[in-house]
Amino acid sequence: MTTRLFLIRHGATQLTAEDRFSGAENVYLSEEGRAQAERLALRLADDNIAAVYASPLDRTMETARVIAEPHQLPVTPREGLQEISHGHWEGMTRKEVESQFPEEYTSWESDPFTFAPLGGESGISVLARALPVVREIVVSHTDKNIVVVSHKATIRLILSSLLGFDERGYRDRLDQAPACLNILDFRDPVHARLMLFNDISHYSDHPLRPQKHLSRWWDTNNAVENSRA
Repeated sequence: MTTRLFLIRHGATQLTAEDRFSGAENVYLSEEGRAQAERLALRLADDNIAAVYASPLDRTMETARVIAEPHQLPVTPREGLQEISHGHWEGMTRKEVESQFPEEYTSWESDPFTFAPLGGESGISVLARALPVVREIVVSHTDKNIVVVSHKATIRLILSSLLGFDERGYRDRLDQAPACLNILDFRDPVHARLMLFNDISHYSDHPLRPQKHLSRWWDTNNAVENSRA
């Protein structure tokens, strides 16, 4: 058995460009985001895709429909694939959150896996709903190729868990660009091998260099390295 999972982040939105918390916000793809999805659809057009699943939010469903179109497949929405909710931070920029809720923001930066802002979700909560969905999808499509379109934090948490990383560091160690492609091969529902990570070669001729928006740990260390250059 080798079941191949194409795990994809949705394309860019206006809130992506503004660096706003948009986990539960139901925003649409920007023109750039749709173009990214169309490039990815072209890349996957010759793959034998058996099924397409997505978070039910508009940006993920739209991305998934673009990818599914060449294969004439429906998109099946799954609630468990939704993005992490940031509660009362939704729609705010990071600077606004850090200024208005400094204690919450510091706690979240220190441990986003167990801490959640008021009305939001922790990383543990996201894994509790997302991993069973991924397992069910893999079990239901043995030896097939499947597309799953989800979100930045959710994908990083899924990858961390499946590959045996420390989930507490999912924001420090892993990035996900808009409309990026990750490929996981499953020998069985719990043993996965990462074949491709955060790839955007379908719309960019060079890998992105993450310079911000991962975590305070990344930003601080990156700033120190740049000052030494």
